[in-house]
Amino acid sequence: MEASTAFRLQTGSWIAGDKPSRRSPGFNLKLHNAPLEDRRIQAISSKNLQTGRVSVRARTRIQPVVTCCATKYSGTEILQHHTDEAIILKKKSEDVLLHLDGRCIYLVGLMGSGKTTVGKIVGEVLGYSVFDSDKLAEQTAGMPSVAEIFEVHGEAFFRDVESQVLKDLSKMKRLVVATGGGAVVRPINWRYMKAGISVWLDVPLEALARRIAAVGTASRPLLDQESGDPYTKAFAKLSALIEQRYDAYANADVRLSLEEMAAKKGHEDVSTLSPKDIALEALDKIQRLIA
Repeated sequence: MEASTAFRLQTGSWIAGDKPSRRSPGFNLKLHNAPLEDRRIQAISSKNLQTGRVSVRARTRIQPVVTCCATKYSGTEILQHHTDEAIILKKKSEDVLLHLDGRCIYLVGLMGSGKTTVGKIVGEVLGYSVFDSDKLAEQTAGMPSVAEIFEVHGEAFFRDVESQVLKDLSKMKRLVVATGGGAVVRPINWRYMKAGISVWLDVPLEALARRIAAVGTASRPLLDQESGDPYTKAFAKLSALIEQRYDAYANADVRLSLEEMAAKKGHEDVSTLSPKDIALEALDKIQRLIA
């Protein structure tokens, strides 16, 4: 399936080479008048892709936004904690950017491992655009959800679309890509991801099953057909998936074991780790890899 439609980006505006349709809203982005690495795509959302509006600016040294907040019951302490956390993330991102050279970052891992949440934090502090490969696959197929793609067309069709998405993204720079849990099963996808740096979010199965059970399985096509209570069927399916995919996930350039991270902090429960903790660890390991 050919899912890519070319779009031409010029300074300050987006001009469609082929008008996007519901069935093929392409996202293969090309910048004119400057190399891709010399421009920054500021914001791309599903709405942007459909309406054809994307703003572009010349790249300058990116200063990640530092935000902090405080609650009325512990103002000074909470304010200081969030300020310190933001400063540490900012400093780490600057260190990583010195060696990253515009390479994309691909987050891999089982469903529910937090790839999208962590990816947004990493993208913000690096000044990278953030993509969710499942969302792009939905747009490419012209369907509202991965679950519906599975139901109507089957898993093989979805995997074809997913591979096309990763192929197109691999031609770009300065992106953080949260991949679907099964993106690792096709060797060709690894060829695309090796154009950048891949990070495996390795989360204990018990924690993943609890997360999935808490929100339900309706959006998880590999789980929703199973019978039983949400936690039990989630844990059983995740156990089978990790057995099938462990070696594939191990291809990642960086492995982030949340169990090991929690243990270093003296905790057994990985839920004590915040998304910013995980993002900081990811940046630290990326820096060690490339510095």
